[in-house]
Amino acid sequence: MAPKGYITKRLQFSACHRLNSIHLSVEENKKVYGKCNHINGHGHNYVVKVTLFGDIDPLTGMIINMTELKADMEKAIMIPMDHKNLDIDLVYFSDKPSTTENLAVFIWNAMKKTMENPDLLYEVEIEETENNSVKYRGE
Repeated sequence: MAPKGYITKRLQFSACHRLNSIHLSVEENKKVYGKCNHINGHGHNYVVKVTLFGDIDPLTGMIINMTELKADMEKAIMIPMDHKNLDIDLVYFSDKPSTTENLAVFIWNAMKKTMENPDLLYEVEIEETENNSVKYRGE
């Protein structure tokens, strides 16, 4: 039985968004999201950490080649989101607010579609600011 391990790759991207729910009134959106509901939006330098869990291959000594993981993250995260407006450029957010929680779900789903072995995906963590982060494990 091969030993198992975790491997994490980190990247940073910049994007803007506006916290706003189409299911709430203008007044409710202002109350729930405060200054993050500003009509012109605001931006973040998001830090994303993708963690995989799996067997450590006895021949290569790796769970996955980091070059492959980097390419998967580029395709699933950087290309669709870096220097974009999340609310306008991603159809996913047309009917849901672009909260960090929903962003983590989006990235999870995008990674699952991109990876050759999606069963390795263990966790997506996003740091919206140095004080706020979200973790999602597909639950």
